[in-house]
Amino acid sequence: MKFENLKIITPIMKAVQNEGFTHPTPIQEQAIPVILEGRDMVGLAQTGTGKTAAFAVPLLQLLYNQKQQEKGLRAIKALILTPTRELAVQIGDNFSTYEKFTGLKHTVIHGGVPQFRQIRALSAGVDILVATPGRLLDLIGQKYIRLGQVKMFVIDEADRMLDMGFFRDVKKVITQLPAKRQTLMFSATMPSEITELAGDILHDPVRVEVTPVSSTVDTIEQTVYFVDQQDKTSLLIQLLKTCSIDSALVFIRTKHGADKVVKALDRASIKAQAIHGNKSQGARQIALNNFKSKRTRVLVATDIASRGIDVRELSHVINFDLPNVPETYVHRIGRTGRAGLGGSAVSFCDYKERKFLKDIQTLISKEISISKQPPYSLSIARNKYK
Repeated sequence: MKFENLKIITPIMKAVQNEGFTHPTPIQEQAIPVILEGRDMVGLAQTGTGKTAAFAVPLLQLLYNQKQQEKGLRAIKALILTPTRELAVQIGDNFSTYEKFTGLKHTVIHGGVPQFRQIRALSAGVDILVATPGRLLDLIGQKYIRLGQVKMFVIDEADRMLDMGFFRDVKKVITQLPAKRQTLMFSATMPSEITELAGDILHDPVRVEVTPVSSTVDTIEQTVYFVDQQDKTSLLIQLLKTCSIDSALVFIRTKHGADKVVKALDRASIKAQAIHGNKSQGARQIALNNFKSKRTRVLVATDIASRGIDVRELSHVINFDLPNVPETYVHRIGRTGRAGLGGSAVSFCDYKERKFLKDIQTLISKEISISKQPPYSLSIARNKYK
């Protein structure tokens, strides 16, 4: 199927074609017609499959058609709620791409930066608001935002909202919305708590699921190294120096650990930067831009950034620490192998992380390949796993 077959209007189709897109991804092919019909929807697809365009394109089309019929001042007609700053910016970039010929206008609000520019953008009038929950509720409380005219509400990365403790904030936002609206939920995984939330806020929703929930794309080569915790930094340096790793996104459990690893890589003459919650929004954006432009080879991140990093042709994701929530593994390694491209996911597993590895393999229904020839002797650590 081609995008033309999805009955996309000319202004948006022109933007799609300018980006060189001709064929929709499976989630786009199935979700766009449902959304254009005005139905509530739960969209489930693994990361890197084009979920943002799956709701951005039809949302813009519906608002554009409404705009032709209505006259008056701009008001927020669509709200996209997302868990992290990085993901909010990424979604905003997508809207910039697809709205350019429609006359519609969006803005992005999130914490970590002064609110002055965000307030100025809101006062100028916007049709679409992309927001993180905390800053949104803050500006609602200050009377800068009113959501009484919202017609479309999107919760992106719904399971991550739950993981990051935004459940109450999401419910507070919902109380500010009109009862009559179209609501969409998108996620890569769908735990039972989110299913219950969907039942409370969606009306007769269509469920679109293009791949098994929590699956990992087949194009990602997955490998695990058994290694003692104190040897992980040495192993990381050896892999970066001896293997063909063009770019690596390294996930680590703590903010302090991320900074410590970056210092060790710098001492080894490997250019790296860290991105985590203690960094200012400006510093995080600089680090992310440097990584995308390949000025920095390695980006070390905590899980707060795992959903907001979209880097084309990212060759490797390295789990320096295995996550204790198996769904997090899916989201992490989904940063590579995007848009049908290949990629590699390497995980370091300490003796204490064996249970995490077992839970991950159960979730993805796949045995992760064990590396038998690491770049230096890890026989002591490997013996622990026999």
